[in-house]
Amino acid sequence: MVHIREAGIDDLPAILEIYNEAIRNTTATFDLKEQSLEERKIWYSKYGEKHPLIVADIDGEIAGYSCISPFREKAAYDLTKELSIYIAPNHQGKGLGNILMEEIIQRAKSLDYHVMIGGITGGNEASVRLHKKFGFQFAGAFKEVGYKFDQWQDVHFYQLILQK
Repeated sequence: MVHIREAGIDDLPAILEIYNEAIRNTTATFDLKEQSLEERKIWYSKYGEKHPLIVADIDGEIAGYSCISPFREKAAYDLTKELSIYIAPNHQGKGLGNILMEEIIQRAKSLDYHVMIGGITGGNEASVRLHKKFGFQFAGAFKEVGYKFDQWQDVHFYQLILQK
């Protein structure tokens, strides 16, 4: 059974492994080198009440995580946030993305955020389908803004207006 909860410091090794796997094998992140546990502790310290970091726990195993991050630093962007979802490879395709997406959107709404942004690397059709399923609409693309795996990568932005 999937239990969604706030991430704790003890979850960082599992979160780190999921993220480092994405660095090694996907374009879901534009980080090029694996991160250390110390780097992830610094990253973790940025999350809390206003920027939730949640995990999907299946029988004590962290199967995935999601977080809300600032979209941009300027004050006018304070009610616009960017979301991230990462799923361990052995748990992909089992509906975990749906569960995490539903929960992170509910948390964004409860924090009275106005817009959620998802940045999706070109070719990640599973992520596009997930975002569209939850009402995200295509907002635009930046062409060839990242270079990973010996090729230029595009980033497509999808947005969900939470409050109308």
